[in-house]
Amino acid sequence: MRPFQHLGHGVGLRPPHYPRVLDGTARADWFEVISENFMIPGGRPLHVLERARALAPVVLHGVSMNLGGTDPLHDRHLHALAELARRYDPAWVSEHLCWGAFGRHYAHDLLPLPYTEEALAHVVARIGRVQDRLGRRILIENVSSYVTFGHATMPEWTFLASVAEAADCGILLDVNNVYVSAVNHGFSPEEYLHGLPLDRVGQIHLAGHTDAGTHLVDTHDHPVPDAVWALYRAALRRFGPVATLVEWDDRLPSFDGLIAEAERARAIEREELDAHAKSA
Repeated sequence: MRPFQHLGHGVGLRPPHYPRVLDGTARADWFEVISENFMIPGGRPLHVLERARALAPVVLHGVSMNLGGTDPLHDRHLHALAELARRYDPAWVSEHLCWGAFGRHYAHDLLPLPYTEEALAHVVARIGRVQDRLGRRILIENVSSYVTFGHATMPEWTFLASVAEAADCGILLDVNNVYVSAVNHGFSPEEYLHGLPLDRVGQIHLAGHTDAGTHLVDTHDHPVPDAVWALYRAALRRFGPVATLVEWDDRLPSFDGLIAEAERARAIEREELDAHAKSA
């Protein structure tokens, strides 16, 4: 059984929409918040998070743990995350399967790992330490990429599936990132989906990207494009209903515009479920 519940169709909560949370009109199935924005001792963001938690379930999504890096895991970061999770009881905690720092110098980017047995063992051990510290399973997210490693010994989807199985964690499947990387590197996005275990995918991300001509860039500043919606349909046919969230980080629409994207995801899920029921 999938270890993470289906919360419905949520949205990422960003500062321009905080007033809608504070006045109680931000209605969504659930909210995803960037963990690091709330790993603070006090202030308005924590008040917003408390109000959001009163409106709907909340999920914590990390961007700077450096889970795949070689620096030691930052104990102060883990302590702050554990305290935040203890205080607000999120439905789950997620983090990116990537690296982004070396020698405590941060690139402020989500950089891909080499898909090797050595990297696999390294990141599995680190996920184990994080889960032990938090006292819960986490979800790991696939990132978009623009380069590959010549010494990789397996495709990305095999690496992601192997990490999830060996670390006994869940997968946050970013459908947009799969599509972006598939176009950039010339692999089949459907093959990626079919390479993942059915019982590990606990959340899906949808987002927009930018076509730079020679490659796609994961920018989260556009509506979800048709190609990503099509791949979302394929993901639903593969994994069934999964808690789905629309990410939008720049050129933000109104809160109602964001909810409209989440409602489109809900409608597509219903169409796919109805089609499956008719064909069964």
